[in-house]
Amino acid sequence: MKETEVAARGKIFLVGIGPGSEAHMSARARQAIAEADTVIGYVTYVRLVAPLLEGKEVIRKSMTEELDRAVEALERARQGKTVALISSGDAGVYGMAGPTFEVLFAAGWQPEGDVAVEIVPGASAINACAALVGAPLTHDFCAISLSDLLTPWPVIARRLEAAAAADFVVALYNPKSGRRTRHIVEAQRLLLRHRAPDTPVAIVKSAYRPKQRIELTTLERMAEAEIGMLSTVLVGNSRTFVRHGLMVTPRGYGEKYVFDEGERQARAGEQAGRSLSSGLEGWLREIRASGESPASLARRYALPEDYLAALLAEESDG
Repeated sequence: MKETEVAARGKIFLVGIGPGSEAHMSARARQAIAEADTVIGYVTYVRLVAPLLEGKEVIRKSMTEELDRAVEALERARQGKTVALISSGDAGVYGMAGPTFEVLFAAGWQPEGDVAVEIVPGASAINACAALVGAPLTHDFCAISLSDLLTPWPVIARRLEAAAAADFVVALYNPKSGRRTRHIVEAQRLLLRHRAPDTPVAIVKSAYRPKQRIELTTLERMAEAEIGMLSTVLVGNSRTFVRHGLMVTPRGYGEKYVFDEGERQARAGEQAGRSLSSGLEGWLREIRASGESPASLARRYALPEDYLAALLAEESDG
């Protein structure tokens, strides 16, 4: 290379390929793979995009070699190559975006340096599985991985307990493997502390892939179902229901409206386009007018006593 020439700037695409079928991969994801000189990924994910890899350097890695994949991507990008580092679902949801940035920062990388980075989003397993079973995520939800390879079990257990108590719909990633068979049982135990035994549960294996399998069950029977590493488990909240084989979590319109012969009418005390009467301002008025102590309100609403005391003190200060 002549002294006046400047080395080409390498690039890493962090590509979310979606659930695994090409039909559900974004156009940008396909374009990023097309632009890449090198494609790096877990062997199963590489196989899912095999038709797009002709003429490219392909580096296949095992399940636990995430940091190795990121190091390989950085090495080739520093050689001026364009690299597509692929993840199933979305690269930022239990995918390769986090490990890659850890490796980049440890190597002293900066955004304006010799390697550009672009994240290409994809549909995560939580989206793909929900689409196959109905509308279970229409209200507040969270995702919790049961894998304790990198996260201590007490941390996972506290998250399960908090999500169950707060009545989130819960998506369980990495629910079970050949060696990790008890984790789903313990998750069930914690969820049952706050959920009814007949709470709907959907178990989806390999969403939108050839071996797709869907099972609807209940929280009480969840641990008896066929669950593995390729499964995602969706646990409903206290209002989730199943009808005609579809799992649905109501958004909350029933709190504000009644439907009479197809016409929508606001319930007494409610107004269209305004917060519920039990929303923040209405609730503050209610607890301040109740005359109850913070301890009594804490028991009634399952909220911290010091939080309620601070709210009541605001009125006194005012």
